[in-house]
Amino acid sequence: MDNPMQVKGMTNSHLLMQGFDYLDAASVEDAVTWLAQYNGGARLLAGGTDLIVMMKMERANPRAIINIGHIPGLNEIKANPDGSVSIGALVSIHTLATDAMIHQRYPALAEACGSFGSTQIEVMGTIGGNLCNGSPAADTAPVLLTLCAEVTLAGSSGRRSLPLEKFFLGPGKTALQPDEMLVEITLPASSPGSTSVFLKASRVAADLAIASLAISLSRRAGRISECRVAMGSVAPTPMLLPRVADALIGCVYSPELAAEAGALAAEAIAPIDDVRASGWYRRQIANVMLQDALQLAWDHLAASKPPSMPRRASIPVNGHHALSIAPVMKSGERQEIELKVNGRIAKVWVAPNELLLNVLRGKLELTGAKYACGIGECSACTVQVDGKPMLACLVLAASAVGKDIVTVEGLQDPQSGELDWVQRNFIDNTAFQCGYCTPGLIMATKGLFNEIVDPSEEQIRHYLRGNLCRCTGYASVMRAVMGSATPQE
Repeated sequence: MDNPMQVKGMTNSHLLMQGFDYLDAASVEDAVTWLAQYNGGARLLAGGTDLIVMMKMERANPRAIINIGHIPGLNEIKANPDGSVSIGALVSIHTLATDAMIHQRYPALAEACGSFGSTQIEVMGTIGGNLCNGSPAADTAPVLLTLCAEVTLAGSSGRRSLPLEKFFLGPGKTALQPDEMLVEITLPASSPGSTSVFLKASRVAADLAIASLAISLSRRAGRISECRVAMGSVAPTPMLLPRVADALIGCVYSPELAAEAGALAAEAIAPIDDVRASGWYRRQIANVMLQDALQLAWDHLAASKPPSMPRRASIPVNGHHALSIAPVMKSGERQEIELKVNGRIAKVWVAPNELLLNVLRGKLELTGAKYACGIGECSACTVQVDGKPMLACLVLAASAVGKDIVTVEGLQDPQSGELDWVQRNFIDNTAFQCGYCTPGLIMATKGLFNEIVDPSEEQIRHYLRGNLCRCTGYASVMRAVMGSATPQE
């Protein structure tokens, strides 16, 4: 019998056809116990931006998914008394991109986290997931390597720590044992007179890196006193370039020194030819990126103060209603769950593999969020989850229990029927044609104003970069969003 997911060789990315057990972990101990029980057959679900896509594309078929999103304490950033910083594995990429302390102490980490393909992926994705995928192209990995990061792993036999450079073993392979999970990343205190820079080259914004490079640098008495350089997408794992760093330490910066170091970087890597770029091109761009990063780092150290952070609004913490799902839902079973959608509690029966988008559209008849790519690349399915824009096509319905979900239908005043001020501005500025992608753009715009009080044009373009529209063009969208910065009362 033909696979129902396949139509003329194409995967139906609107559905998640595989069966699996769904387990909701309340603690690290729950998660590692279940990992041990399934003995390599379970996968952890944090943001889901990689796992759900791989399952839709039939590249992963776990027997169980363990949701770790409800484990307390793993989504915190803590400044320690010794000056180090501990980052929980569930801290989102977007949180790191916008956190003032990270921006000040480890600017390259904020830059790397701001380079992801879309704001929605940043909001959903986690630092732990980005590392545990074991991808040579993981954007955060080169930065964390230059910052001497240490990872803490928890398993059935306890916890252990190791330097990040020992964590990556090969493409998709890490030092994690079948019963282990990453719980924390620790960064040592940044030394006085130090800075860091991250650069990424990709074909388009919503793409993996052709090559990425990070450099951490300290300056003392006019010379480079400390240096670490790392690259991604140029070898089987993210890699440090110690020869390059050694050639820079003790030297006074000059363009000639940067050119020599760039040539060393091109020699030190082991790139391949693939669909994104040739090995030859990656060597050329490694040379250029090293020179640019070194210049930027030196300029940062010469500046009197670090770049300022944008003024951001305080996002209210939503009061979650009690969970109404059992810790375990077996493959093929269905349970009645409660979802808070547009301010109301809706009870729906779901299976472990049902997606939030399908439930919203098919069971709750909220069709504003649209089916499109199904793999997180277009953002037509954007909804608000706890005040932040997320992709309903990559969220398991069961994992949305306890969240505050808002769709485009929920923006309308329930009493008067009056449209939200962002919706009105989209109409007044003709920021739509067929309207298919418009709800996703509106929901992303609402997320922007939840976060940044008075965004600049550059900030608007960056925030909405993942929302693709086939027919509108973006000039009218920009007019609508910029006009929405001062809502009409």
